[in-house]
Amino acid sequence: MRRDYFDIDVSGTEESSTDDPVIAIAFDGPDDLLSDRLTSDGGTLDAGELDVTYRTRADGSEAAGVLSIANRHNGEYVLEANVAPSVIESVVAAASDDEGTRYRLRLTDGDGKSTVYTKEILLVYDESGSLSRGRSLIPGGVEL
Repeated sequence: MRRDYFDIDVSGTEESSTDDPVIAIAFDGPDDLLSDRLTSDGGTLDAGELDVTYRTRADGSEAAGVLSIANRHNGEYVLEANVAPSVIESVVAAASDDEGTRYRLRLTDGDGKSTVYTKEILLVYDESGSLSRGRSLIPGGVEL
């Protein structure tokens, strides 16, 4: 699936916000392509079945990173989208507080149907593929 099929919008990252940050991803590609990737064995994948990662790229472009969502069961990518590192940094900062880590992921298909997932983990990797623990959302008690 092409990365340019996706538009990313982030909300709830302002200091004054009391809501969980939201990564909203809107799909504008072929019919049913995203919906098909969000199903497994006839049912829609739930939040625990999706892994969210971000990796920075060293190409120097404004969108010098890729947000990836994968199906935890089979490892296949649901989607990949270009995202600026500053966007992910703002989500990580807003999602981390004394009560733990939490953000919402809203995926909207080409028909306008949205599914919202509450997530706690967002793993951030650097250009060489090494996990950046200090830049990631990893709740206490989770071992990687």
